[in-house]
Amino acid sequence: MEAKAFCPAHITGFFKAHLEDSQNNLENLGSMGAGFSIKHGVTTKVKINTKNNQQSNFHITTKGYQSDKTDVSEYVLNEFLKLGEFSDTFFDIEHEILIPVGYGLGSSSAVALSLSYALDQALDTKLDKTRIGQIAHNAELNCKTGLGDVLASYHGGFEIRVKPGAPGIGSVEKILTDKITILMICFSPISTNKFIRERLSQINGMGGKMVKKLLESKNYEHFQDMSLEFAKYVDVMTPRMQKLVDELSQKNIKCGIALFGETVFTMISKEKENDVLEILHKYSDGSIIKSELDDQGARVLFN
Repeated sequence: MEAKAFCPAHITGFFKAHLEDSQNNLENLGSMGAGFSIKHGVTTKVKINTKNNQQSNFHITTKGYQSDKTDVSEYVLNEFLKLGEFSDTFFDIEHEILIPVGYGLGSSSAVALSLSYALDQALDTKLDKTRIGQIAHNAELNCKTGLGDVLASYHGGFEIRVKPGAPGIGSVEKILTDKITILMICFSPISTNKFIRERLSQINGMGGKMVKKLLESKNYEHFQDMSLEFAKYVDVMTPRMQKLVDELSQKNIKCGIALFGETVFTMISKEKENDVLEILHKYSDGSIIKSELDDQGARVLFN
């Protein structure tokens, strides 16, 4: 058996972390906040064969951008192995990652969620979709690679996470927009875990207020303003990012910051694409991504 699934990348503009639960249940942890999913992401293929003389029962390979860890994938696989007798089964797992890893684009959640969908399809476990999402969410929390990206990319689109937690527990409010283009430039990675650990009180104080404000306006330009304000408040702005933000501002182009990475994004109408690209191309040390909103969220791909 084999299966393939896709999960969009997700960019968070601001958030409030929820890291404590009286029942110590990973599915209740996560974050409130706001962000959007794009058509770039991670596609995962799973092939299942009979185990022969291999010492391990799985092999994980990566195409495209490389990740230096496989712990998220191994966590997801181990959760599925608990669902049946698979001692004689060999899992050949391939992640095709079309987004930079560690730049605030939710690559680990896209790996976890695409793998969870692909394993459910390949093993014919017929799990409820929310359970598929919960396994991926738990992998992210357990491996400390993210908080709310799984919930967001599970639903897709431009969203406000109004209740923290895994799919089926947390909830989002999706915001409809006119057709917009997403342009971003990625300069260098930032450790998500390090920032959350060191600046939690700062993050939560500002992030909670912003969720309430965006629920009132439901406006993507307002969202970008708040993302920029949040990034400055928690002190993630580098001189290079500030220089680019200033250049875009001079052209009346709003932008935000992907958390957590040295990544600047802008959500714009098609007419402004060339103006933005002209500015971004001045920065030869960054990787430019052009995409659109992905409203579908994570899903199985059928050939």
